Amino acid sequence: MAAARGPGTKRGILERLESGEVVIGDGSFLITLEKRGYVKAGLWTPEAVVEHPDAVHQLHMEFLRAGSNVMQTFTFSASEDNMESKWEDVNAAACELAQEVAAKGDALVAGGICQTSIYKHHKDETRVKTLFRLQLQVFARKNVDFFIAEYFEHVEEAVWAVEVLKEFDKPVAVTMCIGPEGDMRGVTPGECAVKLVKAGASIIGVNCRFGPGTSLQTIKLMTEGLKAAGLKAHLMVQALGFHTPDCNKGGFVDLPEYPFGLEPRVATRWEIQKYAREAYNLGVRYIGGCCGFEPYHIRAIAEELAPERGFLPPASEKHGSWGSGLNMHTKPWIRARARREYWENLLPASGRPFCPSLSRPDA
Repeated sequence: MAAARGPGTKRGILERLESGEVVIGDGSFLITLEKRGYVKAGLWTPEAVVEHPDAVHQLHMEFLRAGSNVMQTFTFSASEDNMESKWEDVNAAACELAQEVAAKGDALVAGGICQTSIYKHHKDETRVKTLFRLQLQVFARKNVDFFIAEYFEHVEEAVWAVEVLKEFDKPVAVTMCIGPEGDMRGVTPGECAVKLVKAGASIIGVNCRFGPGTSLQTIKLMTEGLKAAGLKAHLMVQALGFHTPDCNKGGFVDLPEYPFGLEPRVATRWEIQKYAREAYNLGVRYIGGCCGFEPYHIRAIAEELAPERGFLPPASEKHGSWGSGLNMHTKPWIRARARREYWENLLPASGRPFCPSLSRPDA
């Protein structure tokens, strides 16, 4: 199979999706950079783009090499209400880092905004929209390729974000951090999807808060809502890299293991291949990850969908399909694992004999 395409004339996000191309997003920045010592848990703000730009650049490069063809700016919670005087420099630096890496491959740059810290307390539409607009003015000045509004618990605020995004001449994607129960006020996934499309979003879906299986359940409900309303949109999913079947409505942040004890829940590369295939079969063509979604997870998406895309990512040069590299091992029982059936049917152990398989959420 051919290697990934390199730099050249790049088609826009909507042009790619409308042609049926599979677009692979990137993965975890906050959780991954916290583990690497560059982000502080709590506010989860992205000062690392100015304090440790090499670390952010390196992670972008790892995702690009793994198969990502969207470099999302590391601007989660980088609004004025969270970062005060730092916000503008952080947003500008994040754009430059993403653009530098995207130029090395067939990747686009998405300027990202998320829910604000003031919405829950004040619901001041004018103030919330002003915060969005300030970030977007930086993205417009830096000429990113499109916008992503992500991580919204309330569809009302997500609609406000879309309305501001539409003021700029760029394609608009929006994802909510909801599960099958809908947003925090009980608006169903189907109703959320309809509201977002009517607001003007071309790409809709979910990100974060829930694992692969739960996220795809929510996408299915969104799809049904759009169909019932006679509406269409491109679908996008960027799930957690963790299994969260025991989550309540609030998602993984309510689990007692969040954020420092989630490692036993990490999805295997093979489980992510299953996620990619199921997402594709649901009609999703923008597939990526969020917290806990490492570069090797992105590679798993790219490998699973290589037949549809027509090429493998550079990172696959060091990774045999379905463990085929184990054929070179000296031990016969390990060579016997070099087959798809083995890894598809494996039930991985945690190595913790007294630990439960599920937790009780704190909320």
